[in-house]
Amino acid sequence: MTDLLDLSRSVAQRAEGDEQIEAYVARGRETSVRIFEQAIESLSSAESAGLGVRVVSEGRVGFAWVAAIDEASASEALTEARDNARFATPDEHAGLALPDGVEPAELDLWHEELCGVTTVAKIDLALELDRLTRAGDVRIRQVAHSDYADAMTEAAIATSTGIEATSRRTSCFVSVYAIAGDDDDSQTGYGYTAGREVDDLDVGEAATDAVTRATRLLGAKKPSSARLTVVLDRRIAAVLLGILAATLSGEEVAKGRSLFAHRLGEEVAVPGLALVDDPTNPLAWGASRVDAEGLACRRNSLIEGGKLLGYLHDTHSARAAGTASTGSAVRGGYRTTPGVGARAVSLEPGELGQDEIVGRIDHGLLVQAVSGVHSGVNRISGDFSVGAEGLMIRDGSLAEPVREITVASTIQRMLQHVAFIGGDLEWLPGGAAGVTLAIDDMSMSGA
Repeated sequence: MTDLLDLSRSVAQRAEGDEQIEAYVARGRETSVRIFEQAIESLSSAESAGLGVRVVSEGRVGFAWVAAIDEASASEALTEARDNARFATPDEHAGLALPDGVEPAELDLWHEELCGVTTVAKIDLALELDRLTRAGDVRIRQVAHSDYADAMTEAAIATSTGIEATSRRTSCFVSVYAIAGDDDDSQTGYGYTAGREVDDLDVGEAATDAVTRATRLLGAKKPSSARLTVVLDRRIAAVLLGILAATLSGEEVAKGRSLFAHRLGEEVAVPGLALVDDPTNPLAWGASRVDAEGLACRRNSLIEGGKLLGYLHDTHSARAAGTASTGSAVRGGYRTTPGVGARAVSLEPGELGQDEIVGRIDHGLLVQAVSGVHSGVNRISGDFSVGAEGLMIRDGSLAEPVREITVASTIQRMLQHVAFIGGDLEWLPGGAAGVTLAIDDMSMSGA
């Protein structure tokens, strides 16, 4: 990636006077395949490359980007960013990151083998997933679609404040939606598998997962309302952790948009709960050597022993809070500026598997899918109310499937009523790991 770093460095070195300049250069290649009715419905392969420039002058920030990585385009972006800065509102906390002496972890996130996989082989993986899903159970009526996707990305960043860093990663996954039917009833199930290279993918596991999730919901009905223990499937728990991570953003806290504002040092969860964001874990989907400002990523303990220890910060939010960056800047690519975000949030796992947790619950609900998360969760008040479907738990065993229900509580109350944290931690695509999570005394609204 020498060419990317050289270009970003050449832009950053053009700072004049008290001006600060950041140049972020990235390129990537993506492929996606969709199979429908055992034939190719869509196939795309695309390459992208571009550069984003931030200029900070007298507390004013200007930004511009170009979809090219050459000197002429870089000069154009720099000129436009400088011009944009002239019209920006001054911000006393504006400024680029400064080197903090933390060395980036050595992570092997680039698997060259993925670059050599042919398009035909990628199509075959999606077709095989479709075939295995159809053959998984006689009640599978249709496969809505099966997909293969991959991405190979490289990036470099340099600033006039002395930061120079590079990062690169590969990723791929296959996924499938299965439709099961029994008489007039039909249910859907989703399965997937992900990795850094094709050899990491377990197509059979993805197919089995989709079939199981679809068929076990056949006959689902609306249950009576109740208060009970809710067991969140690993995927659903990962959604909850993603919400928690967003509320622990220093930027959101500063703006008064977090239920955890002004609660540092307080007991916010059961004593046995520990929440960390650790992008240096190579197993994490969001693992990275450096953050979006070029600072080394690091392990950040957010909740330990149930006590709130800290928030996530980028340079701007850290300065506003009078603290230091936690290496938690993220960005959507060269077209965007950095913001605060988590990359690899996880709970400290327990020792029990999902079956063992279910076996210890007399009256409960296993949730395998939710809906309405964005509208049903308030990150300021903590109100939590989402649509759900899953299976009832009776006397330690999974019982009848249910649907058209709502599970509700508040995030504050949920954290204080965690009954079991599973030992089945799994890193899923996204910024959080999944683990079976049982929460006492939640409301299930049904008939």
